[in-house]
This record gives sequence, C-alpha cells and structure tokens, in this order.
Amino acid sequence: QVQLVESGGGLVQVGGSLRLSCAASGITLSTNGVAWYRQAPDKQREWVATVASGGATNYADFANPRFHIWRDNDDNTVYLQMTSLQPQDTAVYYCNTFYRNRAYWGQGTQVTVSS
Repeated sequence: QVQLVESGGGLVQVGGSLRLSCAASGITLSTNGVAWYRQAPDKQREWVATVASGGATNYADFANPRFHIWRDNDDNTVYLQMTSLQPQDTAVYYCNTFYRNRAYWGQGTQVTVSS
C-alpha cells in the first residue's frame, strides 16, 4: 500500500524558513516524480515544485528561487526547503506522486506565516 506522509509544517514569522518532508512507504520515490502542491483557504490547490525520477527539478514562479526541492533516496523522502516565507505562502502543503496510473496524496501539513 502506497502512503505519503508530510511533516514539518508550523507557524513561522515573515522571512522565516521551514523544511517540509514527504516520507513514502510502499513505493520507491527514486523511480517516480514527486510534486509539492499547496492549497490556501478558499483557493484552488496549486502546484509548487516537482522533482523528477531523474532528479530534474521545476518550480512555480512564486517558488523560485525561495524554495528548493530534493529527494533523499536513502530515506525515501522528498524535502521542500522554503525560505523568505511570506503571508501569502500560508496554506496546507501536500506531496503527490503517480504510481501504476494512480495519483497518491498525503494528508497535508499546515504552514502558517504570520506578519
């Protein structure tokens, strides 16, 4: 059974940093692309960043260059380092992957940036 578990969210002041983790079980992340998404209150879920199976990365315009995504194959975990956080970054952050033509999502981790 494939499971993704996000962690690392919390309350941070403007300009602060957070590192989010997406730990996987039932799947080897090094063979799959993994993406981070976020959803703010009353807004649609939006894409943040992706790390492909080969290691290539892509970022939404708002995330570049403040955010950095990478994968640790030993831990089977994908990380999202977020810096220079702003109130508009407040959202629930989710990780996502596809496996055997099915999308998997974690439960999300809340990030709140206070001004």
